[in-house]
Amino acid sequence: MFLHNRINKAELKERLMAEPFKRRTISFYRYVIIENPQEFRDRLYKEWFELNCFGRIYIAREGINAQMSVPEDKLETFLRLLDQHAELQDMPIKYAIEDDGKSFYKLTLKVRPKIVADGLDDGSFDVTNVGTHLSAMDFHKEVEKGEAIVIDMRNHYESEVGRFEGAVCPDADTFRDEIQMVVNDFSNQKDEKFLLYCTGGIRCEKASAYLRHHGFKDVNQLHGGVIEYAQQIKQLNIKSKFIGKNFVFDERLGESVDGQIISRCHQCGRLANTHTNCANDACHLLFIQCDQCREEYNGCCSAECKEILTLPAEKQKEVRVAMQERFAQSKIFKSRLRPDLRDQFHAEAGILKMTDGR
Repeated sequence: MFLHNRINKAELKERLMAEPFKRRTISFYRYVIIENPQEFRDRLYKEWFELNCFGRIYIAREGINAQMSVPEDKLETFLRLLDQHAELQDMPIKYAIEDDGKSFYKLTLKVRPKIVADGLDDGSFDVTNVGTHLSAMDFHKEVEKGEAIVIDMRNHYESEVGRFEGAVCPDADTFRDEIQMVVNDFSNQKDEKFLLYCTGGIRCEKASAYLRHHGFKDVNQLHGGVIEYAQQIKQLNIKSKFIGKNFVFDERLGESVDGQIISRCHQCGRLANTHTNCANDACHLLFIQCDQCREEYNGCCSAECKEILTLPAEKQKEVRVAMQERFAQSKIFKSRLRPDLRDQFHAEAGILKMTDGR
């Protein structure tokens, strides 16, 4: 069998929407030594492909990081298979807050140098010396006290749509940028109590160890992340200290925790919390767009990108190649996450000249 997908995206999505059964969206991670990541990856791919599982999974010598969609009637079998691998036994599983089962449309397993790109030299500090793990309720109570410094260890586009009350949300594009920003920005407050949180807990594992390495005395982290917190407070019928939407890295791009909308459309300023990727394949900017602007711009981030969509397929391909070449030459950070850089990049890329043939 082929150990990777060979079917085009459109057909896969069509198949997903036609499925007559339900799926469950889950996530899990573990830092554990995997002696042969490629061999381990291939073995898991075969097992999960047979169960019709979808998802995005990263495997490295340091462990595994997985976000998946599993057929509901195969979930018990899937969990039993996990336990048959010593590296994955008794794995804590986090279940999606809002789940229509359409989170992934194919199975992707990749071997990476790390399961989270952090830019850190793990040999320079003790990665096992992590912060104190706090349960959802313990974290909730600490936030309620208002005495600790609460740090959102996610990227700016994640905290823009949802965050804990009173949290510091660094204006960072990547986790590797943010972890350094936190160390630098709070270098004079190392004796304070810190509460770290992220989506599922994995980024806080590395961040808390790095902060402790740099002399931060009282570092704590939300065990299971926002996903576990939202599940727990919902079960206990407690008012959430997390407001807004929890960004997730799958087709849904987010799930509401308390029903509030705290962000605005990047195009018109209306209240909105739906992230979208610009429909122009040459751009694919990730931005927040309301329903009205989605209709007006055909899912694009700008009038220029909307215009490109009207071009013949071959012309669109030419524009895409030209923009990618100019992207590589641009001094602007190659970000899909910064709408405020859009106009500057469009000017540098000469996007208007591309559309009118000049």
